[in-house]
Amino acid sequence: MKYIASCSCGKDSLAMVLRLIESNAPLGEVVFYDTGMEYECIYHNWDKLCAILDSKGIAHTVLKPDLAFEYKAFEKPVKYRKKDGYHYGYSWCGGSCRWDTTDKLKALNRHCEQGDCVVYVGIASDEKKRLCREYESYKCFPLLEFGMTEADCLQYCRSHGFDWKEPNCNNIDLYTILDRVTCWCCANKNLKELRNMYTYMPYYWEKLREFQSKTERPMKKYCKKGKRYGSVFELEEMFKNESDKNNG
Repeated sequence: MKYIASCSCGKDSLAMVLRLIESNAPLGEVVFYDTGMEYECIYHNWDKLCAILDSKGIAHTVLKPDLAFEYKAFEKPVKYRKKDGYHYGYSWCGGSCRWDTTDKLKALNRHCEQGDCVVYVGIASDEKKRLCREYESYKCFPLLEFGMTEADCLQYCRSHGFDWKEPNCNNIDLYTILDRVTCWCCANKNLKELRNMYTYMPYYWEKLREFQSKTERPMKKYCKKGKRYGSVFELEEMFKNESDKNNG
């Protein structure tokens, strides 16, 4: 039997791996799926974790998509669902079109389904909706058994010397301004997170602007007083107006 942990190097999956090691649970391999669109601090934490895994004799593997993220977002021919013809690219990943998440899960499942295995998945004990979903029988959830909430996971990682300080943004710790540290271009970011990215993360905000310039689909869909908006450029204008009002 092979024991594999899936780790994105966010707070929950990272805490899971560290706790499995600390409790001497069986663990033969840790797998990280690199979308190519991660924050720099995620790669830093993966390197740091790999050093720990090497010291324990635990294998570690990086999986990557077959096609580059930006090719799939902007260039890949995609057949229309309800009419003939094609469009190019899936555009933003998020909401009802989480195409990269689907690719990630498929890649992880292919890797982990080779022979008898148990796969550890890092879902915190207070993520009720995620835990209630139907999963493959070989997957288990150690954080539920450990009774570790999302807040517990963040504190546990910090107590073991990990943080999410982003070198491209004056070393601000991402968990102080974001609810979840997913890909920087994830369209599931809420308005608070996007506002904080605009305010504290100009490096990545510029990347969002570049992304939006390549697609007609807005990053978010909001409606205020009958007016629909949600492109990165519209959000930026809204944030600027809020700042001007607060400073006025």
